[in-house]
Amino acid sequence: MDVQAGPAETRLTFKGRLDAAGVAALWARAMATVRALRRDQTLVFDLDGVTRCDIAGATFLLAAEAAHGGAEMRGGSDAVRAIIARVRDAREVRRRGEPTPAPGLLQIVLAGVQSALDGIAFIGEAAVAVIRLPRHRRMLRLTDFIRYLDDAGVRSLPLVLLMGGLTGLILAFQTAISMRSMASDIFVVNVVTVSVLRELGPLLAAVILAGRTGSADAAEIGTMKINEEISALTTMGIDPMTMLVLPRMAAAMVAMPGMALAFEIAAIIGMTIVMTGFGYTPQQIYVQARDWAQVKDLLGGMVKAAVFGLAIAATGCRAGLTTGFGPRAVGSSATTAVVGGIVATIAIDGVFASVFYITGY
Repeated sequence: MDVQAGPAETRLTFKGRLDAAGVAALWARAMATVRALRRDQTLVFDLDGVTRCDIAGATFLLAAEAAHGGAEMRGGSDAVRAIIARVRDAREVRRRGEPTPAPGLLQIVLAGVQSALDGIAFIGEAAVAVIRLPRHRRMLRLTDFIRYLDDAGVRSLPLVLLMGGLTGLILAFQTAISMRSMASDIFVVNVVTVSVLRELGPLLAAVILAGRTGSADAAEIGTMKINEEISALTTMGIDPMTMLVLPRMAAAMVAMPGMALAFEIAAIIGMTIVMTGFGYTPQQIYVQARDWAQVKDLLGGMVKAAVFGLAIAATGCRAGLTTGFGPRAVGSSATTAVVGGIVATIAIDGVFASVFYITGY
């Protein structure tokens, strides 16, 4: 390395091989020379004499450039400049991957608005796919629908029954503790039955669906996108929305009412166990539940469950289709699917509650 120092410009001329062995001998001297320069001096790297440069050499040049705050690289073959450009790009990617400051309120609001607009666009694409379904029947396979229905409904049944039974047990026991002080613990049957049929059954079954099926849909479709399988389907003239999204949405809509009903039955059984322990007979519990619960409570819960299933499947599929690239992309999509599905379920439940109150349902 030759150093040519001038009042306004300092030139470092490199010759031979800038590889790991050559850089080791130059590093300390070059860094000392660069740090001794004034900031207003121009630092020039003359690369005309470099015969070979590897990643170590390019890293050395960029480190020296960063130490001075900038440098001008002159000469050098196309291969040398190409390796320097690649290492520079890699360093920029690493900087972009570093933690960024927490977003402000405006950024959060804009991100929420953009997410809502993307969701509306996804709903529009799904609606168009449904309209075009008669022309694309060959893309909608019955075997896929059955498999998704099995994954969403049948395989989740043990978890649904367990959660339903525990919910009924805990809700009845905690409510009975307060009711017994007023000698009105028989009304625990009313509270648990109506709340489970109208609210808790569909809502908690939806949470289970979001945790199991929503995340699975996002991970599966996201992996397909990373592997460019979705691009391959599009190239072959197959609509991914019809082949991948619609069967999952249909399966979730069909499975959710059954999951909610299973949850409600298990919860009522759990409540019956608690009330039996307090001295009430199954006949008394049945009469009390029959007199208070109405068919519209059950039907309203089933309608809500179907809508919840549609929202959760749509959220999971959209998260999968928008998966980025990188080692954490699929995990981020699965997390987005679970959180988004639960938030969407609660928001829709609030809409249903308002509609039911206004209509007196």
